[in-house]
Amino acid sequence: MARPKPYHHGNLREALLEAAIRLIAEVGPTAFTLREVARRAGVSHNAPYRHFRDRDDLMAAVAAEGFRELTQAMMEGAGERRDALDRLKRAGLSYVSFAVRRPEHFTVMFDAPMSKQKHPDSAAAAEQAFDTLMSFVKGAQDAGRLPSGDLRQMALLAWTMVHGIAKLAITGRLPFSSSAGVLKFSEFVIDQSLPVRQ
Repeated sequence: MARPKPYHHGNLREALLEAAIRLIAEVGPTAFTLREVARRAGVSHNAPYRHFRDRDDLMAAVAAEGFRELTQAMMEGAGERRDALDRLKRAGLSYVSFAVRRPEHFTVMFDAPMSKQKHPDSAAAAEQAFDTLMSFVKGAQDAGRLPSGDLRQMALLAWTMVHGIAKLAITGRLPFSSSAGVLKFSEFVIDQSLPVRQ
């Protein structure tokens, strides 16, 4: 009886995530199978089940990875800037930039149905991203750069503003041919829309 071939991936989970992202770029977040992901990763069709219960579990892992990367991008974008409103603005621009750079992740994060109960890791990563945005809004309120009031409402205002731009950008609905054009427009929208206090 022949011995099975040795497994050749150093990191199966990462290989499957990368294959899934490439496939999502081609067919979208709902029209792919674990079997096709396995084929593209160069492994047996049963290999994905070593890390993922099913296709939704793999999608949740892609989403969680995206939310963690988004949180990091917003933190790095805000940096150590002294002005709290500028920190919020830079975090917002980083949100749009992340979407343009990682459209497959962004699509899975917001367009693929996800159960919080079945995928708590993805839900926690999403919550952390929103909490990061809330912290920037609170900082601007505390510094007197945004009106005081309902923190969540103000955070939702900031989020829907940049999310709308991001979604329009990655679906090719904005009249800009470069990410620089999208970011310049994003800056214009943020400057015009936030109820800034001088």
